[in-house]
Amino acid sequence: MSTPHTTKERILWFLILNLGLIFTAAGISIFKTPNHFAMGGTSGVAILLAALFPGLNVGGAMFIINFVLVALGLIFLGRSFTGATIYASAALSAYVALFEQLIPLSAPLTGDTLLELVWAVILPAVGSALVFNIGASTGGTDIIAMILAKHSSLEIGKALLVSDFLITAATFWLFGARTGLYCVLGLLLKTFLVDIVIDGINSRKYVTVISRESDQIKTFILETLHRGATVTQAEGAFTHQEEQVITTALTRRQAVLLRNFIRKIDPHAFITMVNSSEIIGKGFREI
Repeated sequence: MSTPHTTKERILWFLILNLGLIFTAAGISIFKTPNHFAMGGTSGVAILLAALFPGLNVGGAMFIINFVLVALGLIFLGRSFTGATIYASAALSAYVALFEQLIPLSAPLTGDTLLELVWAVILPAVGSALVFNIGASTGGTDIIAMILAKHSSLEIGKALLVSDFLITAATFWLFGARTGLYCVLGLLLKTFLVDIVIDGINSRKYVTVISRESDQIKTFILETLHRGATVTQAEGAFTHQEEQVITTALTRRQAVLLRNFIRKIDPHAFITMVNSSEIIGKGFREI
């Protein structure tokens, strides 16, 4: 999603941000915490601290950790430290604490550890993907990344990956090899899943059409689908007839509508549809 400008866009941006934080919090509270899945990040540190200090719940531990990180962000980042990051850090901790009150779990939800690991990875991955896709962050270790990016030449991705592995390694000592191995598996799955979800959200169709009814097709794209198109003059290699090649970028739903329309008016049209993980430009995402 591009940077919100109108009131409607800001409201939608805020709703998506909170939806992403709620998904993340649900994964932490319902599936990570009862199984001791400390797979990096502030939630991983909070799970470790809650195990070391029984009077401390994960939501409370996240409040403490995020408070410290926000303070460091204000000190080291100054004006470049956005209010959205501060809000996300506080809101995620609050949502985790709320889930702990609404769904108190003293033991795993099911007896299937692998099933719970899957959901412990999927929910935060979907939540993080929603948040990252609108240009925001969930705070936490992202704040450390911002500080390192501004004040050092360290490779941020590697630094965060190392910190996640160190947190995960601590689970072997604190919770045993079985939980530790599950956490390593979860960390590996998490690394790939966020990108996959983001690509799925941004998936679009790049469509090329060659048809005898090119004028009707152009009108349908412009007036019904409200999309732009590019028309190129070409020559058939076999027939040597001049053809108009129409290319356009559409959402998946719009691509289906266009295909159905062309099927009605020209069953002999030639259509190619190519998946694109992201399209940047007017009507899609801003540069």
